[in-house]
Amino acid sequence: MYAQMIKSTGQGVKSLDEMDPQERAFQERIDAGGKIEPKDWMPEGYRKNLIRQIGQHAHSEIVGQLPEGNWITRAPTLERKAILLAKVQDEAGHGLYLYCAAETLGITRDEMFEALHEGRMKYSSIFNYPTLTWADMGAVGWLVDGAAIMNQVPLQRTSYGPYARAMVRICKEESFHQRQGFDIMMKMVKGTEAQKKMAQDALNRFWYPSLMMFGPSDADSVHSAQSMAWKIKMNTNDELRQKFVDQTVPQAEYLGLTIPDDTLAWNEEKGGYDFAEPDWSEFFDVLKGNGPCNHDRLNARKEAWEDGAWVREGMLAHAAKKRAAKLAAE
Repeated sequence: MYAQMIKSTGQGVKSLDEMDPQERAFQERIDAGGKIEPKDWMPEGYRKNLIRQIGQHAHSEIVGQLPEGNWITRAPTLERKAILLAKVQDEAGHGLYLYCAAETLGITRDEMFEALHEGRMKYSSIFNYPTLTWADMGAVGWLVDGAAIMNQVPLQRTSYGPYARAMVRICKEESFHQRQGFDIMMKMVKGTEAQKKMAQDALNRFWYPSLMMFGPSDADSVHSAQSMAWKIKMNTNDELRQKFVDQTVPQAEYLGLTIPDDTLAWNEEKGGYDFAEPDWSEFFDVLKGNGPCNHDRLNARKEAWEDGAWVREGMLAHAAKKRAAKLAAE
């Protein structure tokens, strides 16, 4: 759901002349629009970069259920409960697609969960903010899923085949999530004055964290050039952030809500809005584990992993029993 770009590791981009024949053939295949499949040769850096990105994306889908899940029983109507339950179920499915895609790169799901629990893998910073009111469910759908779609639609063209194919279904479902969130906001702004204030408050709190979802400014993301060259990443952070602002501001105006940015203004020359940057010190602080809900989110994931151990052990034992029975019958 949320392929948030943070600083990648790497040593810069080689030119074709600097590559050995195998690397050159790999790069030329990508440049021609070809897809890389699991059994194809790939540079180790390409594999590691994909594991980092897909793993973070998968973890974000799973952790992303937490701020919404606690609103299922408190949703205002039975219909809203059913819709939110379906959405949370979708996010679980997205995580499974992505873990499967990452596993084709030679890492196990257990290894990815261990890396998450130990802080060696991240999830999107947006999920370290609390959802305080029902209007936050609207803001999450409208803004957070809207930013996710902006990130993810280009990933349908990413160079790694399993990742690109997983994104096709994910993007279709995310588009419904965004509409669901916008519909909540529409209902809120057409309700009482208190409900409209609640919607505005949700926008105020989620606007800048949503802008952070695209990762730091391009000037501070100096190693992303390699991801672009490999077509793991299709657009720069700033390009996607600008597109998101340009799309979302008219939607806020339609809702009668105000973007919490006094500097926001249409720039005729560039054909887009000028806007204030998020507080990047806050972004990096949240990534370090100091956000409002970092502790709670990670503890919830660890507890779920520990509480589910008996299920995993039972399934493994059953699978082993079936394999033994099959071997005995041969």
